[in-house]
Amino acid sequence: MLKRRSPKVARNGEDEEDVNVTPLLDIVFIMLIFFIVTATFIKEPGVEVDRPEAESAKEQKLVSILVAITADNEIWINREKVPLEGVKAAIERLRRENPRGSAVIQTDAEAHTRYMIEVLQRIREAGVSEVVAVSTKRS
Repeated sequence: MLKRRSPKVARNGEDEEDVNVTPLLDIVFIMLIFFIVTATFIKEPGVEVDRPEAESAKEQKLVSILVAITADNEIWINREKVPLEGVKAAIERLRRENPRGSAVIQTDAEAHTRYMIEVLQRIREAGVSEVVAVSTKRS
């Protein structure tokens, strides 16, 4: 059986009560774990791209693969510079993390169109069917 302790008596004769904060800490840690697990993190290609403007630009959400092509025709995937030959392997690796994800290609306005088409073909060869080329909305 549990023994009930008598309340501590302070020096001035009043009862002193202890406050148990353990349940509060448990709840805080459970909430923290919940938010970490359910959070979606923003993917960045690793380089800033000056995208061309378009009338039909739409906002894309829930993108799992983000590819950027710079003005110098460099290809960046997941903050890493990737040669054209390595695009398919890099996309396949990212595809294993999120099989239902889509891909977005950010191409600089000064980049050659040939690189965008080559990257698009490599992404489709890797098994990603939903690929979008992004631009900025004309204002």
